[in-house]
Amino acid sequence: MIEIENVSLSYRDVPVLRGIDLSLPKGGITALVGPNGAGKSTLLSLIARLQPLQAGRITIDGLPVDKTTSRVLAQRLAILRQDGAVASRLTVRELVNFGRFPHHQGRPGNEDLRLVEVALMQFDLQALSDRFIDTLSGGQRQRAMVAMTFCQGTDYVLLDEPLNNLDMFHARQLMRSLRTIADERQRTAIIVLHDINQAAAHADRIVAMRDGAIIADGTPQAVLTEDNLEAIFGYRMQIANLAGKPLVLHHL
Repeated sequence: MIEIENVSLSYRDVPVLRGIDLSLPKGGITALVGPNGAGKSTLLSLIARLQPLQAGRITIDGLPVDKTTSRVLAQRLAILRQDGAVASRLTVRELVNFGRFPHHQGRPGNEDLRLVEVALMQFDLQALSDRFIDTLSGGQRQRAMVAMTFCQGTDYVLLDEPLNNLDMFHARQLMRSLRTIADERQRTAIIVLHDINQAAAHADRIVAMRDGAIIADGTPQAVLTEDNLEAIFGYRMQIANLAGKPLVLHHL
């Protein structure tokens, strides 16, 4: 379980997160939604210790993130950032294999290599496996980065806007793959999403943020109401129901 207790953060005296309290149990998909500047990516970066805590406490399975060694933390949690830079002369297979580094420390064994092939297959990258990263489209590179993140083999995976650069087909395929991984391998995915309907279709839980605070938290049906959406995004939206799930008509 990831426990976030009274976490606040400011940049130059400007509040970015305000007293966040959140428990994220193992298993399933949690979507973080909200407008730009809500604090979603900042919260992920604090969980993954990409920046230091200023106030509050975060633990992963009881381990405080600010005191746990990097190697131990990397065996429990993986993160894909929005701005993930990567060496251009790596092949896709080499990049995905890099996700195993916290386990093999540069000496991959047979099990590591097997898991690389599993990840390539899971994210439909076999045909691209020997291509260099700098020859890929933005969407292909994004899929390779997601595969590397999942190949790390951690119980918790944090994905910051993983649908960036993906067309509709591959966005749907990625969310379906995440759903399968969560269900069949009991992995936990915490995802920042701007596509509210992808969150409605695939997430077990939605945590909605605005101005550094949590506005709503619960199932898609509970969170995606007209009142909540207006409070989160600042305007009223129509909501339809499709196959028992809310469909937000935000474009109308």
